[in-house]
Amino acid sequence: MNQKIDGKLFREMFISGANNLQNNKELIDKLNVFPVPDGDTGTNMSLTIASALKELNKVKEDNIEEIGKALSKGSLMGARGNSGVILSQIIRGVAKSVEGKNELDINSFAKALKSGSDTAYKAVIKPIEGTVLTVVRESGEYAVKHAKKYKDIVEFFESVVEEANASLERTPELLKNLKDAGVVDSGGKGLVCMYEGMLSALKGRKVELLSAGSDTQAKSENIGTKSDSARDVDIKFGYCTEFILESDSIDSDSMRDIMLNYGDSLVVVGYDGVVKVHVHTNEPGNVLQEALKYGPLLTIKIENMRVQHENQIIPDDEQEEVAQVGKEDGFVVNEEKKKYGFITTTMGSGLSEIFEKLGVDIVIEGGQTMNPSTEDFMNAVNMINADNIFILPNNGNVIMAANQAKEISEKNIYVVPTKNIPQGIGCLVTFDPEADADTNMESFTDALENIKSGEITYAVRDTIMDGIEVKEGDVIGITGKKLISSGKSVDEVTKNVIADMVDEDSDIVTLYYGENVEEDSARAFAELIQEEFEDVDVELYYGGQPLYYYFISVE
Repeated sequence: MNQKIDGKLFREMFISGANNLQNNKELIDKLNVFPVPDGDTGTNMSLTIASALKELNKVKEDNIEEIGKALSKGSLMGARGNSGVILSQIIRGVAKSVEGKNELDINSFAKALKSGSDTAYKAVIKPIEGTVLTVVRESGEYAVKHAKKYKDIVEFFESVVEEANASLERTPELLKNLKDAGVVDSGGKGLVCMYEGMLSALKGRKVELLSAGSDTQAKSENIGTKSDSARDVDIKFGYCTEFILESDSIDSDSMRDIMLNYGDSLVVVGYDGVVKVHVHTNEPGNVLQEALKYGPLLTIKIENMRVQHENQIIPDDEQEEVAQVGKEDGFVVNEEKKKYGFITTTMGSGLSEIFEKLGVDIVIEGGQTMNPSTEDFMNAVNMINADNIFILPNNGNVIMAANQAKEISEKNIYVVPTKNIPQGIGCLVTFDPEADADTNMESFTDALENIKSGEITYAVRDTIMDGIEVKEGDVIGITGKKLISSGKSVDEVTKNVIADMVDEDSDIVTLYYGENVEEDSARAFAELIQEEFEDVDVELYYGGQPLYYYFISVE
């Protein structure tokens, strides 16, 4: 009979739970309510827990309190997306509860699970039932209520996991969107996968991380997907390449334009004849050869992210190196302090260029297809020397990570709750450099209320939403959280969405076309829309975003 969890077992349980979560990443991704190609709950939770394990590896002693602190710190900094932030808060609550303990009995373990639930709920301004919050709350409440019934901790946790699964199965009854889509909550499924992995370790059967291409539990559940290991997490560009260039013949803006051709996750900053470049690419040699055309390279660093599973946009050690180079070589990021700084997230070279022209200091490549982590925002914040820093997430699933960075940072940060690209651009257009930060935030809030946004993409599965039947591969049009149109023609679906958005108060329709739309086709479509809607002005810009044919703004 097992009655205690010591430090060694506590470590093994979290590793096993993390492995099981990562092994089921694709299954969890496919539970996204909207049948869009960037469902990423599993990916976000997987990357968050991978960051926690990375920090855990630094703890050599099997001390429960130190293990908890490491897991809390790692998950906090690596948190991506709403699901990742909530998971980090659950771990934070567990870690807080086990402080000062050398081992956990059934009662203290139950209290730790309940503490995880309480901490997660406090972190969410408007908790929504039918989500991972419900699963963690109901299982946590069950744990403390029934702890005294059990003498064996394995039997106890088996009952808790059973309750977590039952809670997960009830989520469609609490959220209509889940019921309509025929799925359970994806975040709740991720938590259950983690609990099940922890239970396996408690039973002495630790879950191992599956290699890419191995059969997974997802396949056994008729999803037909393969699992990725933490070392191959949807990395499009495999080499994190960084260099510092000494040059009088090129500035940071020109270098940024050049580097956009080589990859993503691009950050370029410069000062006094020195330019620092960070880029994720598949051609590190060509990147360096291109840079050498303009002068000598002071430092070079290339890391294979597929091997080292590094998924930060600007990792900690690179920040330290920037600081060191600043001391040794006079390289200073934004040496002269300014009143305002801006950070935003987006995907696509065209959209990046638009944001840069609007005065954004750092554009983090991410959002629709890869949510930036809390640490990504922290690293960007540390590169800006300003009295006030505005973060525009441009994605509803990124706002919580931005807010978490705000809480951690000692700088004066404002998170503008932009949920899409048109909102981000609209806010920047209203920015007044002469006004104070609070006044600008009020202006941004007003702008958000006046901007209608739409997105055109394609469906990754059959479903019925908002009374509309959708087949896998169909073009779909979405505004907010509502499916407006589905069909085979991009132009037809886009026109239907615009018609739904335009009213008598509308003045401007702005179209941002993606990387899979030809310029001539986009221009012809814009002209068609101008003819159809004579009372509005139609503007067209190249966005270059992946997966989405058009982003639409109506003002």
